Amino acid sequence: MMHRLAAPLLTLLLAAVAILTPEVAQAQSETGLTVQVTVDSSVHEAPIDGRVLLMFAKNDRREPRFQAGAGVSAIQIMGKDVDGLRAGQQVTFDSSVFGYPIKSLDDLQPGRYYVQAGVHLYQTYNLSTGHTVQLPPARGAGQNWRREPGNLFSEPQWIEVEGGPQTIDLLVNQVNPAIEEPEDTEYIRHVRIRSELLSKFWGTDVYLGAHVLVPYGFDEHPEARYPLMVFHGHWPSDFGGFRTEPPDADMEPDFSERFQLAGYNRIQQQEAYDFYTQWVSDDFPRYLAIEIQHDNPYYDDSYAVNSASIGPYGNAINYELIPYIEEQFRGIGEGWARFTYGGSTGGWEALAVQLFYPDFFNGAFAACPDPVDFREFVQVNIYEDENAYYYPADFRMVERPGHRDYLGHIQGSVRDYNLYELALGTNGRSGDQWDIWQAVYSPMGPDGYPMPIWDKLTGEIDGDVAAYWREHFDLVHIMRRDWATLGPKVQGKIHLYAGDMDNYYLNNAVYLAEEFLESTTEPYYGGVVDYGDRAEHCWNGDQENPNAISRLRYNTRYLPIILDRIEKTAPPGADVTSWRY
Repeated sequence: MMHRLAAPLLTLLLAAVAILTPEVAQAQSETGLTVQVTVDSSVHEAPIDGRVLLMFAKNDRREPRFQAGAGVSAIQIMGKDVDGLRAGQQVTFDSSVFGYPIKSLDDLQPGRYYVQAGVHLYQTYNLSTGHTVQLPPARGAGQNWRREPGNLFSEPQWIEVEGGPQTIDLLVNQVNPAIEEPEDTEYIRHVRIRSELLSKFWGTDVYLGAHVLVPYGFDEHPEARYPLMVFHGHWPSDFGGFRTEPPDADMEPDFSERFQLAGYNRIQQQEAYDFYTQWVSDDFPRYLAIEIQHDNPYYDDSYAVNSASIGPYGNAINYELIPYIEEQFRGIGEGWARFTYGGSTGGWEALAVQLFYPDFFNGAFAACPDPVDFREFVQVNIYEDENAYYYPADFRMVERPGHRDYLGHIQGSVRDYNLYELALGTNGRSGDQWDIWQAVYSPMGPDGYPMPIWDKLTGEIDGDVAAYWREHFDLVHIMRRDWATLGPKVQGKIHLYAGDMDNYYLNNAVYLAEEFLESTTEPYYGGVVDYGDRAEHCWNGDQENPNAISRLRYNTRYLPIILDRIEKTAPPGADVTSWRY
């Protein structure tokens, strides 16, 4: 039975969150702060399609763009879409423009602010579906709008907001430079291929990249062919966590707020160097490990599946990129010798590709995965709840938390993160977490953009879109629905790990996955589900080390299980020796 808010309360709810629509709301007053943003012709002459952003911070420790975010530490941000904006034209920010966390410039308190404007550039895509959309292209920074090459910004400056009628002018005269491509080394090689499948979908050339960690002795053993480990996760600028030199003795130690550790930067370098020393040791197994670059116009990562709005990334990665890598770097090239692992986004991907391509991989290690059951979608049950932002209640509205620390202290709500994304971009173009889930899981709308799972302003859930999510991307539902045929193909391949104080409540969905897997005996899944006591996000099954350390050891964490599975499942005559030099 669906939980329903009483009609009078729902009216109050909608009134309480009736934040002005992003572009066309009426001004609340005739007076107040106005900011005029102008793009200097020295940095961009052609007409601009994109999103103009305006940011206010209370400190100058970093530029405002690098402070932007949701939750308790959020700075003020607002945005306006522009189409064909020319250099010298003014873009006006006044009380009619949507903002987060304060909805209107009229409500910005008098005081001193560190202010910056920016322009996130869009490109027009003529999709194979017949739709035309404007989206930010991937330009080398993993869809990080703060650093994406070509994006424009003003120099940050201090201003005094007086509290009455006031106009401030900002000149956008800085442009992000191109990012240097990483160079090949003895152990790390880089590949980039044009995807036929994705280029056809997007109507323009689309490329996939990968960083390949080759084994010790790779060039000296041309006869060897290697198993492949696919490390899924967010966009990598290079292969991470691998360093051929000891930690930099001159590095000034930092402090990790998350882990409350001094010198965490040194710890990370030491772990990376330790991995290298293992990698080149005589008794360490030889295999290929890859990290994939599949940033796209919606996010730093495609989620490695075929999607209505993002395109056939699953097929492109598995049928175009991985075979190319195996051919170039002497991979064994068979399903029994491929494994996939990752955490968070990468954890969801690892499980998803194992389920969607069950014969292509021989094991998935999914740590702290994004919600694998949409009955616990960061505490939202998208099938039974009517509103994503508020718990059902009769007399008061209580927001659903979206982020906590290991003690349960709340640092942001589901509503916070979604309104922040709405300030960054309309039509799901924020490039952030909730919008990519929507872009991957939703059907394409009549305008060519992903259909919203819920109204960004009110949180009201669309039941038809939720039903589409369930049939296409709810991994636990898919396992339950298809287990008769899927179960035999993935038996012994599923490994799930979550901290029981995951910052994003992702352990809740893992509980539901465990409930299904452990109660299903025909066939029994034969894998692992494990939890870390008080462990936060990125816990990967290591019961011996703190999360701050274990999260740096993904590339070795699952290797003993992988080697054991290879020995037990390799078909007769398979090459299980050439790579064991």
